[in-house]
Amino acid sequence: MGSYQDSHDANSIKHIPLSYDYADSHNTALNLILTIRPEWRESKDTIEFVRFTDGITNTLLKAINKLPGLKDTDIDRESILLRAYGKGTDVLIDRERESQSHSLCARHGLAPPLLARFENGLLYKFIQGDVCSPEDLRRPEVWRGVAQRLGEWHATLPISSISTTCPTPTQITPQNKRASVEAMAALTPGKPIPNLWTVMQKWILALPTRNAAECSRREQLQSELQWLTKLLAETPGVGGTSPFVFAHCDLLSGNVIIEPTLSSAAHSRRSSASGGSEETESPATVSFIDYEYATPAPASFDLANHFAEWGGFDCDFTVLPTRSVRRAFLSEYLHSFNLHLHRSYKESDLDELFGQVDAFRGVPGFYWGIWALIQAQISLIDFDYANYAEVRLGEYFAWKKERSGERLKAGEQMPIREQRWAQQE
Repeated sequence: MGSYQDSHDANSIKHIPLSYDYADSHNTALNLILTIRPEWRESKDTIEFVRFTDGITNTLLKAINKLPGLKDTDIDRESILLRAYGKGTDVLIDRERESQSHSLCARHGLAPPLLARFENGLLYKFIQGDVCSPEDLRRPEVWRGVAQRLGEWHATLPISSISTTCPTPTQITPQNKRASVEAMAALTPGKPIPNLWTVMQKWILALPTRNAAECSRREQLQSELQWLTKLLAETPGVGGTSPFVFAHCDLLSGNVIIEPTLSSAAHSRRSSASGGSEETESPATVSFIDYEYATPAPASFDLANHFAEWGGFDCDFTVLPTRSVRRAFLSEYLHSFNLHLHRSYKESDLDELFGQVDAFRGVPGFYWGIWALIQAQISLIDFDYANYAEVRLGEYFAWKKERSGERLKAGEQMPIREQRWAQQE
């Protein structure tokens, strides 16, 4: 599927020249909904908005029309989601790429239809089901469903619609000579852009430098990014496939929907790597929502990032998946990944991927730590981004000390997160 077609479909989405106003939530949301549902004007008194609070970046509202005589399932089927962007988040998120990502996923049956864009947000169809909690992510039937769906994402969604080829440093011209372009060319020359590494580069360049402390912090993070890129940017793809996949990059619990169950079967059977069959719990059917951070990235990052989200926004490290659970998750993922590529599953691929995800376990903390430093400057949402940044960056530096042996050499106690990650059962 070529990039022209993908971009064309995204750009053909209806654009509404109106904005959502946080100070006048009901009226501005109602105006947006009635623009795409004009038939609701006669019954606008029965329209209600349900506010979701699982995210810490955007405002997410579910518009429902409680028409007399309709069952709850019928009301849900016609519901619409309104997502308004948080203040200043354009510095973090490429909204054009987000629309392209959403449109691409929808065409592959992996996202609800995108109905319209407005000045500061999106309107799209509601997916029936239950929003996960961090506790849900740890349920075997749910994590198996997540593993299967993520394997499908990585195997089937092309990155061509959301990326171009990064110029090499020698290809920089006066026309494209911008700080961000130069930085990306130096960081990942010749690779598809944007990508995980260039997104973090863009964020670091957006950090404030109003005083010596902020300048020092930015220089430190820039140095760490360059070190990380040299260490991990050449990580091979899953089983010899492309090094970058179409990664969601934000698979927290609130972005995982458990769809209604069509069957009451408690178990299912599938072929094992050795050619036999094994009985497992029937995986839940899940969908992923919110594609604002989707970008080409190593599969290992998307996987490690999801594992980190088992602890929720509270960063409860004691509930992260142990080695045995991660291996079972990755086995489920690889079965799905290879199935959608019409390939056979190999145990050696599991060993390789397990090691790669282990190597990436500190990167999510670095990624979201930088993100939170920016949010602390721009967001109006009541969340302690500054403290969250230090917790997440602390994950990264703890991993780095563990990797280098510095922690052991200093005789320091192993941090709880590293203890949990090393735990077998």
